[in-house]
Amino acid sequence: MDAITETKFNFPKQKSFYKGKVRDVYNIDDKQLVMVVSDRISAFDVVLPKGIPYKGQVLNQIAAKFLKATEDILPNWVISVPDPMVTVGLFCEPFKVEMVIRGYLSGHAWREYKSGKRVVCGVAMPDGMKENDKFPEPIITPTTKASVGHDEDISKEEILKQGIVSKEEYEQLEKYTRAVFQRGTEMAANMGLILVDTKYEFGKKEGKIYLIDEIHTPDSSRYFYKEGYAERQTKGEAQKQLSKEFVREWLMANGFQGKDGQKIPEMTPEIITSISERYIELYENIVGEKFVRTDVNNVKERVEGNITEFLKKN
Repeated sequence: MDAITETKFNFPKQKSFYKGKVRDVYNIDDKQLVMVVSDRISAFDVVLPKGIPYKGQVLNQIAAKFLKATEDILPNWVISVPDPMVTVGLFCEPFKVEMVIRGYLSGHAWREYKSGKRVVCGVAMPDGMKENDKFPEPIITPTTKASVGHDEDISKEEILKQGIVSKEEYEQLEKYTRAVFQRGTEMAANMGLILVDTKYEFGKKEGKIYLIDEIHTPDSSRYFYKEGYAERQTKGEAQKQLSKEFVREWLMANGFQGKDGQKIPEMTPEIITSISERYIELYENIVGEKFVRTDVNNVKERVEGNITEFLKKN
C-alpha cells in the first residue's frame, strides 16, 4: 500500500508551495489554494518517518463533510474536492489568530488549571473543577498563529490592543466560532460523541469572512464517547477519547516524547496497519458512514492527475 508523504507537484500558474506538518498547499495564481492532505503523521511536534495509508483521505473527507454541514452559518473556502485527499478552495488572507473553543476542561486548559491558574487567555475559569468537567458555557481561548514555532495563548484584549484583528471583525469571529461549535456539538451528539474542544481558522476575501482550512477532524478536535462519560467523571477515571492520542500512547510506551536524544520507535508494517485501521474507525465513528477505501496503489499519480484535470477545467 502506498502512502503519500510528500508531493512536490508543479501546476500551471503555481505561485508558491507550503509544506505543513501534514498538509501540502499550492497557491495557484493567488486565486485558488490546492490543499493535499498527505499521509504524514505527527506527534509531539515531530513528523514520524513513515506515512499512514488512508489517513489523508480520512482527514480530508471528515473536513469536507463538516464544512458542507456548516455553510449555512458562514461561507467557507471550499470550491471542490477533486480527489479524496484534496480540497481546492479560495485563496483568502488568513486572520493571524486561531479561534480555540473549549466546552470542557481538558488538554492545555486543564494543565493551566492544575498549575493553579484560573484565567486562560483572559477568560476566568470557575473554581472547584476536575479534569474533563464541562464548563458552564464554552470558552474561547485564542492563540496567535505562529509562522515558526508554537502558537501562543493571547487574550481578546491583547488582540484588539495590538490591532491584530479589528474589534468589529473579532466579535464576528467569536459569533461564528460559537455557532460552528454548536453545530459540531449537535452533530457529534447524534453520533454518541462529545465535541470537547476544537480550533477554527478564518480568512478574508474581498471584505468577506470565510471559514478556512479544516474543521472537526481528529487532528484539530478532541472527542469523548458520550456513553459512560458521567460515570467516568464521578469515579475520577480517564475519559474514553476519540483522537490520535493512541499514537502518542504507543510512542510514550516505547520511550519517545519528542525530546532531544530520544529515538522514534520502529514503525513496523503491523504498527502502520493498526494506525491506519484506527483512523478508519475514527472516520466511521465521527461521520457515521462506512469508509470507502480508495485504491492505494500509485496514489501520487492519481492525486496529481485529479488536480491537473480540475485546474484545466477551472
